[in-house]
Amino acid sequence: MGKKRIIQQTDEELLKEKDKVEAKVRKEVKTAPTRLREGRIYISSTYNNTIITLTDPKGNVLGWSSAGSIGFKGTKKSTPFAASKVSETISQIIQKLGIEKVEVFVKGIGSGRESAIRSLAARGPEIVSIKDMTPVPHNGCRPPKVRRV
Repeated sequence: MGKKRIIQQTDEELLKEKDKVEAKVRKEVKTAPTRLREGRIYISSTYNNTIITLTDPKGNVLGWSSAGSIGFKGTKKSTPFAASKVSETISQIIQKLGIEKVEVFVKGIGSGRESAIRSLAARGPEIVSIKDMTPVPHNGCRPPKVRRV
């Protein structure tokens, strides 16, 4: 093998690279309006997890959290305690953004529905409305035949 050469970049090349990186970072960072007054919170509560998403009134996502992302694993993700912890992290994001009024949309039939709303009401901003968006079938698929043993 020969001698290894270390190529050193000049100051001009380093400055050009730095500008490129900063431009990319500026594009990637979502810029929220300086002082949002209203927002929407979508709570998706399933048998396995609780996911809470914070959006602006147009529907652009400002932040989200779930029981799995906080660190709960397995069956502990679906507990009401985990859902209350998720809503606490969302309320911290709300306080950072300065949102004052919130509409809450709940979807799913998990055990974390009630506790997520209660802890949001206790720690978060003023809740304007709570709407249940759980999908309900209108006699859709045909049920399977009775099993004969």
